Amino acid sequence: MERRAFYRNGGLPWLLIAPQLLLVLVFFYWPTSQALYWAFTLEQPWGGGNSWVGWENFLSIFNDKEYWGTVVRSAFYAICTTGLSMAMALTLAVFVDRSLKGTRLFQSVYVWPYAIAAPAAGVAFRFIFAPEAGLIGAINDMWPGIWNPAINGYQALAMVIVCHSWLGIGYNFIFFLAALQMIPRSISEAGAMDGARPLQRMIDLQLPLIAPTVFFLLIINLISSFTDSFGLIDTMTEGGPYGSTEVMVYKIYFDGFKGFDYSGAAAQSIILMLLVIALTFVQFKWVEKRVHYN
Repeated sequence: MERRAFYRNGGLPWLLIAPQLLLVLVFFYWPTSQALYWAFTLEQPWGGGNSWVGWENFLSIFNDKEYWGTVVRSAFYAICTTGLSMAMALTLAVFVDRSLKGTRLFQSVYVWPYAIAAPAAGVAFRFIFAPEAGLIGAINDMWPGIWNPAINGYQALAMVIVCHSWLGIGYNFIFFLAALQMIPRSISEAGAMDGARPLQRMIDLQLPLIAPTVFFLLIINLISSFTDSFGLIDTMTEGGPYGSTEVMVYKIYFDGFKGFDYSGAAAQSIILMLLVIALTFVQFKWVEKRVHYN
């Protein structure tokens, strides 16, 4: 039987949700409306008014070859971080779900990376991957120049991808483990009795049953890859070397706060928002058809 709460005072529910509505209005809708306005105007770098330019900012962006390179780089970054993070988290969750020795300890340890701020993780990984210290420094002594993300763009991008993937493992692990533990043990035991190996049971039995969780995490991870990479890139590479790690969200910051192109940065933020919305729509339109909830 469905239960509902009724209030004698009709204004009380609005009063209870007022703080949340205020936060959404101040920190989401107001900045979004300002960015939308700035995207169609030419803002002066040091103040002093603006002028309406219509679609000129967007046309300038679409005609910029460097911007399209940033879009391709962002898509590659999102695919790699999402795939690597989800694959590692699912593997760890499968091992913990099997209740092997010491899994209770691992179950708590695997969640810790999610509590670390992205800039702090970026600083730590910058030292870990430093070419002049630690294990990598020893390897560079044997093969000089084999690893140096300060001058090699591919290595710098790989370094950031690994760090972002590591940060997302804890979050994905929680959901994968919860989904796996909801599967009746009898299903896995029946598969084992039929001779299916652990990997085969995971692919043929467990993975289809946790498809809704995989779909949810796929959306969350892709959105995070496009929007939450700024802290890592700013502390690890600052978009370098030679722009090889400059993704869309970092280019918005660089053009707006360092290049003082507020209008261009606002237009880029609108494009990024529309891209994320379109990507989410595509996933719900086509990918969700392969997901079974029953």
